[in-house]
Amino acid sequence: MKKQANGLLFFIYLCAINPLQNMTQIDRITHMETLFAKSEEVIKRLETALEDFAAIAPDIAELEAYYTSPQWRKDFEADEAGKLPKDLKRGVLSEDGVWNVLENYKRLSVLSS
Repeated sequence: MKKQANGLLFFIYLCAINPLQNMTQIDRITHMETLFAKSEEVIKRLETALEDFAAIAPDIAELEAYYTSPQWRKDFEADEAGKLPKDLKRGVLSEDGVWNVLENYKRLSVLSS
């Protein structure tokens, strides 16, 4: 599989480089500078996002502890019974919403490590 991926990367490289041969030197450098600046910016944003992602680990742990506790079930049942104020934000009482956040965090944790 790795050999196929390397072959694909080489093919992409050839397709990307060949058009450069028809560019003037100034156009080629300008084009590459644009790619460089774009790549640098995306990498900086990703680094910041990864730092933010790592920083929410305690929040995720607290959210998961609440979601798996009897207290969450009591809060959920109170909401279902209409005992909570109508204007109270309660996304945390959405079974699918919290589960999705926790699962996405776990999935992304594997990717970011």
